[in-house]
Amino acid sequence: MARDPSTAPSEAPAQLKAVALKLFAERGVDGVSVRQIAEAAGQKNHAALTYYFGSKDRLVRELIVDGARAIDDRRNAALDRAIAAGGLRSVAEVMEILVETSIDPDPPAWGECYNRFVVGLQLSNRRLFMDALAGRWNRGYQRCLDEVRRLKPDMPADLLNQRLVFMGGAIGGILAGRETELADRTRHHPMWSDAHTLQRVARALTAIIEG
Repeated sequence: MARDPSTAPSEAPAQLKAVALKLFAERGVDGVSVRQIAEAAGQKNHAALTYYFGSKDRLVRELIVDGARAIDDRRNAALDRAIAAGGLRSVAEVMEILVETSIDPDPPAWGECYNRFVVGLQLSNRRLFMDALAGRWNRGYQRCLDEVRRLKPDMPADLLNQRLVFMGGAIGGILAGRETELADRTRHHPMWSDAHTLQRVARALTAIIEG
């Protein structure tokens, strides 16, 4: 069930983070001011963000880590379950895990935002994004890539690595596009709301790997 930060227990930091993530996803980090975040979060004191986070930059870093950690936790748990059940038998199964764990299972009332946020940030300020992660919260993704390599032993390593890079770029762009479309509440989006769409995304990513 979707959560609505505006009706949750009064926790200003959580509300500021939820609203900031939405605004950053819609307008980009550079297109949103501290004042706009505070106002959208219902904070009369425009210094609330600085009080709780120190700066906009620190808030952005926290949002990067929060989302990356959540995805990594889901991804590792999904991989552990699959391995306990007998292991992954196809590239398609690996891609399904990558896609499904990239989706927020408990999004705010206005919809998912994290994929749009990080894709936009990597285009405008990849250094900030990579610095915030500092090599952490990527274990699940690397495990998925290792599974693909195990499943494709006969593919030349340089070719497989190239296709993995292509796949990594594609998954971010596709899921960010999905979030953008579903955030538009003015009309129905049958393609993106279809129950089979995410599985079809996984199949498309599989095709990138397998050629």
